[in-house]
Amino acid sequence: MATAYHNLSDYDFNSVPDASGMHFGIVVSEWNSNITGALMKGAIDTLKKHGAKDENILVQTVPGSFELTFGSAQMIKSGKVDAVIAIGCVVRGDTPHFDYVCAGTTQGIAQLNATGDVPVIYGLITTNTMQQAEDRAGGKLGNKGDECAITAIKMIDFICKLE
Repeated sequence: MATAYHNLSDYDFNSVPDASGMHFGIVVSEWNSNITGALMKGAIDTLKKHGAKDENILVQTVPGSFELTFGSAQMIKSGKVDAVIAIGCVVRGDTPHFDYVCAGTTQGIAQLNATGDVPVIYGLITTNTMQQAEDRAGGKLGNKGDECAITAIKMIDFICKLE
């Protein structure tokens, strides 16, 4: 219910650092592309609003959400990014597949964050229905991609302040 009380696209523009010198990776699942494409667009548009340059946004696709961990790890290994935004969408079905994909992906991204030096932003939408996903991909609850972009910018800024 948390999202029901907070629009994913609402934030204080002035609280977000300038992103003009930052490099971003976005790993996007091809599965549920109607949702992941909208999330990606939201993330890219928001990064650009805060000064990110086109040439500093690297986008790669992976077949499904489970592959987001591997894709994110490879993007980090490339050395081309300061943060990675992992975007996927899993909608509950009639089998336990949903639980395994969500748990595995979540644990994988958490492990990358716990053991690495490059933040990986959790942009996995996990919903019971396609309508709930649409509501979070530019619908009535905003766009999770916007929220992920802001988080990426703020995490890069966090690291820069520590150096």
